[in-house]
Amino acid sequence: MATGFVLVRTAPAMEHSVNEELKKVKSVEEFYPLFGEYDFIVKLVASDFDQLGQIIIGRIRTIDGVVDTWTLTGVDL
Repeated sequence: MATGFVLVRTAPAMEHSVNEELKKVKSVEEFYPLFGEYDFIVKLVASDFDQLGQIIIGRIRTIDGVVDTWTLTGVDL
């Protein structure tokens, strides 16, 4: 199991449409709007890190209005 936290920056005035599209991504467990440099933080869970990368590249970065992402991966200690 792979967990990732993705910070998402949107184009101005695109927050609402990005919010609606994030709801459609099946691997998104939670997401929250933010104030600051990034507009959302998204918690993803996937079977492995390869799938996690595919979701970020193929499903999140392709959302109209997403201009930047920064991914932090979680590990078990």
